[in-house]
Amino acid sequence: MTTSEFHAPSTETPVVRTASGAVRGLREGDLSVFRGVPFAEPPVGAARFQAPRRVRPWDGTREAFAFGPPPPQESGALGRAARPTGPLGDDWLTLNVWTPDPDPSSARPVMVWIHGGSYRRGHGGMPGYDAQHIARDGDVVVVTFNYRLGMEGFVLWEGAPANRGLLDQVAALEWVRENIAAFGGDPDRVTVFGESAGAGSLASLLAMPRARGLFRRAVAQSVTGTYYSADLARDMATALAAEAGRKPAAADVAAVDPRELPEAGRSLSARMLQYLDRWGQAAPTATPFSPVVDGDVLPTTPWPALASGAARDVDLLVGHNRDEARLFLYIAGVLGTVADDRATAMLRLMAPGGEAGERAYREAFPEASPDELFERVHTDRLFAMPTLHLAQAQLAGGGRAHVYELTWPAPGGGGALGACHGLDIPLLFGTFGADLGALLFSDGDPTPEGEYLSARIRRSWTAFAHTGDPGWPEYDTRARPVQVLDAHPRVEPYPEERTRRIWEHHDFEPLPLLT
Repeated sequence: MTTSEFHAPSTETPVVRTASGAVRGLREGDLSVFRGVPFAEPPVGAARFQAPRRVRPWDGTREAFAFGPPPPQESGALGRAARPTGPLGDDWLTLNVWTPDPDPSSARPVMVWIHGGSYRRGHGGMPGYDAQHIARDGDVVVVTFNYRLGMEGFVLWEGAPANRGLLDQVAALEWVRENIAAFGGDPDRVTVFGESAGAGSLASLLAMPRARGLFRRAVAQSVTGTYYSADLARDMATALAAEAGRKPAAADVAAVDPRELPEAGRSLSARMLQYLDRWGQAAPTATPFSPVVDGDVLPTTPWPALASGAARDVDLLVGHNRDEARLFLYIAGVLGTVADDRATAMLRLMAPGGEAGERAYREAFPEASPDELFERVHTDRLFAMPTLHLAQAQLAGGGRAHVYELTWPAPGGGGALGACHGLDIPLLFGTFGADLGALLFSDGDPTPEGEYLSARIRRSWTAFAHTGDPGWPEYDTRARPVQVLDAHPRVEPYPEERTRRIWEHHDFEPLPLLT
């Protein structure tokens, strides 16, 4: 376990008392920042593969100057070979707070970020998630945090609760409810926002009884549509355990060091297409980690839960990027090289109705090349249609939703990336030279259009956190008004009408085990 340093209080740095003890942060410009604050006990030893446990109180004042250690995970992200930075140790379950004023009387809106990364990479202290611009420009308190990933957080091991990563997220939100007032935040005005796997996590929280009442608003950016049935998850657990030379039981897998275990996940991810006949649509995702519909932690996928009214009291803002899948094809080096037979196979696997879905795509997009069809069905199945259907389910359940689509193309990648997956992150955080932003913005050059759109997105997101209104009309199933985020933002009917019709009657059910 990481040893924390304690010392007497000082008037030069902000000190806040949490329910577990006092923490000392840093004053950075006009913000106070607290890093590496534990919200649960380290999930190691007897606590490994178990639900998060409440953090034990400490005496004195704990320094909150540095981000906590990232949870164990695979190295590299989206083709960029870099290990997570930060201290080593077992205190994976920590969070970070940016606040304009740590005064309990301030009662500012709170925005809690859930990072993405295919449920296997990332952490709340990544440079791309530096929340200073959001906190400062929006006059809000921002929280980022870590949660268990991959083998530690999302594999359905025998003898362990399912969806431990989601349970970590609930624990972080419970910490916010209990402690954020001391940092100048209003626990009754909490907005959860997340992207990709973070948005899939957020959608899961909307469906989870354990998370009910922990937040008032939600911003889901590029919702992932991949959820696993318990049968599929158990089959994947068997394959993952075999990669590590173990049995698929928590007690047996716990014999492997948590920092060595991600290698087994990486190895299987590289060969998932070999399991196409068993795992179906899950195989091309190249990640064996997703939320599991286990009937307990996660009773159902988010769409039927919202349609039944599970989140009707939560204001919802959702959206996706026009060219989500372009990034993955670009990094894989196959952009522009997909032959027609490969496009046909992917359309029949991913589109609704198999061969009927393939025909529907070819009829709706007669001008599209095989490469464009291949990209489009990936974008639609994995992100665009799950996102749109989440808004529609919220309306069906008696709630309200606002919808956007990001269509502004990334300037990096030689202009080949379009409005690809992840572009919204550097735009929202203003971190153009960090992490994925370095690729999407040519090593940090945002361009005047990028700077304008970045400020516009932050303004809309933080306005939503303050009032529930991002600045454009609510979505409805008649006019379908959508905020198009481009160099000249505008409101118009949902732009992807052809794909919307193809997927109109599709249900996003848990992916099954095929044999």
